[in-house]
Amino acid sequence: MVKIVSRKALNTQIVYDIGLERDHNFAIKNGLIASNCFNKSHSTAYGYVTYQTAYLKANYPLEYMTALLTANSGDKDKIQKYIATCMNMGIQIESPDINSSEVDFTPADGKILFGLSAIRNVGENAINYILQAREAGVFKSLADFCDRVDLGTVNRRTLQSLINCGAFDKINSNRNQLTQDLELIYDWAQSRARDRASGQGNLFDLFGGAWSGDSAAKNPPMNAVLSPPKAKEVPDLPPHEKLRMEKELLGFYVSDHPLKSIRKSTRILSPINMTQLKSQGEEAKVCVVVILNNVKKVVTKKGDPMAILQIEDLTTTGEAVVFPKTYERINQILQVDRKLIIWGKVDKKDDQAQLLVDDAEPVENVELVIVEMTPQQAATIEEHHRLRTILKDLQDQSNEKEKEKGKVPVIGIIQGENSRQMVRFGRQYWVQDSTTAIMALHNGRFFARIQPLMVRS
Repeated sequence: MVKIVSRKALNTQIVYDIGLERDHNFAIKNGLIASNCFNKSHSTAYGYVTYQTAYLKANYPLEYMTALLTANSGDKDKIQKYIATCMNMGIQIESPDINSSEVDFTPADGKILFGLSAIRNVGENAINYILQAREAGVFKSLADFCDRVDLGTVNRRTLQSLINCGAFDKINSNRNQLTQDLELIYDWAQSRARDRASGQGNLFDLFGGAWSGDSAAKNPPMNAVLSPPKAKEVPDLPPHEKLRMEKELLGFYVSDHPLKSIRKSTRILSPINMTQLKSQGEEAKVCVVVILNNVKKVVTKKGDPMAILQIEDLTTTGEAVVFPKTYERINQILQVDRKLIIWGKVDKKDDQAQLLVDDAEPVENVELVIVEMTPQQAATIEEHHRLRTILKDLQDQSNEKEKEKGKVPVIGIIQGENSRQMVRFGRQYWVQDSTTAIMALHNGRFFARIQPLMVRS
């Protein structure tokens, strides 16, 4: 038996496949014993499992990813990473559905459906009652649902959570309307449940509802089905509010993501995703496109304000540090739920990677300087040199401290008769002011224009 007395990170090391004929353990120097050093049987077992999982992922991707999500349902970071993997594989993740969801993740119609157990405020007993009631047939409305489940277990808070996360969207996608209706329907359903328990007719229905079908209200049949009360029609919630509540209840953006619609546009800036931070070198300069989840203001020992940011992209969440000088410059744009492009350096501590922010800009404010060239211009060394000189002179116009901090990317477009090619200039050629850059390029006989990175709606 070996006791571990210390640990030390050795980075990447050569691993030998050691095969032992007799003893599994063996002696090394100073009388110490090495145990379980990946003997051949051990590595073979790992290889076999690796092949099996690779086969399943390649041939049964939907089922494989469903099982992977279910097996890691307690790990928020892994779930978010696997949701991003599903997106890249073309597998859609759907919000919970009151008529289809089971306890855990399930495959359905080529998609992966969130389980009811993933919803905050929906307990195990409530799920059991819902699934049991559903055996009699699908729920046709919110009223039908409330009338068939035990409202002592599936309480008002649980119902509101089911509405806000989108579980009733296929019945009625107007979540605001469902919330207004719930105020009336909940009391209506409770009254019906009490009357059923006592064997009496429902006076609440008699005075508050109307009989459905062709029966006249004056002469309702004994077994008439009464319409539940309904609130006044209201408009639905704005998309960003629905997404906010969805994330609050599920822990993730599922039906959509604030960054999904801008993913293609921001690729032009060559950002990395946040799961790649660990693979970057120490102090490597990177660019990420994120949504800002939280801003924690901190005061240094010298009394200078700074901030620690909680940020998120399509793959995971993470932390970014804004030191005092940078904070003084960008603090006005550090607003929760804002989509930002952040430039910074990678900082690694205790096998964790965080971002040290050099600069940031709201996505909607980022502009591009587009330089259009003919194939003849692009093939001429003199034209290359002249263009580089103009861009370098624009950099030199800034003081030494502002170098390397141009926020406006420069993109070259080479337009031929039957082709169009894009060339992204390095960060050292980005400019501070797009209008000044356009004037300088026009004076240098280059056709240039300003283009927003994002099209404002």
